Amino acid sequence: MVHSLAFGRSPIEGAFVADSPDKSNVLNAQAADGGSVAGRAGSVPRPHQRHVARTWLAVAGLLLLGAGSVAWWFAAGRSEPVRYVTAPVTRGAIARTVTATGTVNPVLTIIIGSYVSGVIQSQFCDFNTKVHKGQLCAKIDPRPYQTVVNQARAELANARAQIVKDRAQLDYARQNNERNAKLLSHGIVSQDSADNVRSAYEQAKAQVAVDAAAIEEKSAVLDTALVNLGYTDIVSPVDGTVVSRNITIGQTVAASFQTPTLFLIATDLTRMQVDTNVSESDVGDLHEGYAATFTVEAFPKRQFKGKVVQVRQAPQTVQNVVTYDVVVDVANDDLNLKPGMTATTHIVIDRHDRALRVPDQALRYTPSGAGANLAGQPSAARVWVLRDGRPVAVAVATGLDDDTYSEVTRGALTEGDRVIVAEAAAHAGTGAGPGTVAAPQLRR
Repeated sequence: MVHSLAFGRSPIEGAFVADSPDKSNVLNAQAADGGSVAGRAGSVPRPHQRHVARTWLAVAGLLLLGAGSVAWWFAAGRSEPVRYVTAPVTRGAIARTVTATGTVNPVLTIIIGSYVSGVIQSQFCDFNTKVHKGQLCAKIDPRPYQTVVNQARAELANARAQIVKDRAQLDYARQNNERNAKLLSHGIVSQDSADNVRSAYEQAKAQVAVDAAAIEEKSAVLDTALVNLGYTDIVSPVDGTVVSRNITIGQTVAASFQTPTLFLIATDLTRMQVDTNVSESDVGDLHEGYAATFTVEAFPKRQFKGKVVQVRQAPQTVQNVVTYDVVVDVANDDLNLKPGMTATTHIVIDRHDRALRVPDQALRYTPSGAGANLAGQPSAARVWVLRDGRPVAVAVATGLDDDTYSEVTRGALTEGDRVIVAEAAAHAGTGAGPGTVAAPQLRR
């Protein structure tokens, strides 16, 4: 019975029994039934009990240490003030613009070609040459065309000589016809003879008419030959500057199928235009006379000014994207703008010069933890202003936006107020940098 009780209990229960007030009776009973077994049962519980107790004490200590660390962390976090990056509310120019990419081109460009084929014999103009109307720029070998002119002149001279001869024949035929008519009236010649003479006269008259037509034809041939000879002189049709040359001396020019381009002349490089492509979603807001600014890669820090002079009606469709050509006129007195430059153009749709404005970041900023407080409120534009070291929401109405600043048209803001645009990192240091505000407030 005693053995069953001793081995049926847990180690903790055995320890409890060993330490009970009746332990002497139990031990005596165990000794009577077999002291070795009872001795082992009575000696196991004591060290195990101490081990379990130490384990629970260690766990409790760790839990207390963790709780203390968390409490300290939260306490330290509450003691570290939130730092804000602020920006001033200012007054200044703000504009709504349409942005487009275009190419700088001369207002008027003339292509000088050749109507005749041949070999370039001389070249008198090069790149950047300033030319005047009628100035000789190049010459095609004229000898083949001079030969044609000489031949046409000879044929014309032959036709003129022929008509002189035929006119003499006509005079003779007319006189002979008149004589035969008189003789016929007196019955001296037969009717048949008179008819033959009259026929010869009519033939002579027709031949003179043919000769006159031949002279006209030969004259036209000569004129054509002279024109072609003149085309061997490549001259500028306008005053301007050569911006492109596509020939060299000795080069063969073939004008059989299409007119080859020899020179490209810009009439006036002091006036340029920017040819831009504006998307169909923006073109409805554009009108002639709108101001525009643009930059080119050659002068990235310089802003050129121009004016919209054309909003063309013809659509340009590329890969199902529809755009419209918008032409911006610009002065180029210093000749810094070159044909072909890529221009990033901003066309001003609306502009306010003395607008009350805030940075766009201020409209996007929300203090940490404020999202839940604002849940369920109407969605409206708001900025956060520091009042007594605490961020306070100020509802505003916005107008123009240039992607950097937004115009404030209504709201409890005045010039010089500082709006919060971001929160500084908590571990960024104890000092507040420029534009960073803590408690007490430090301003840029």
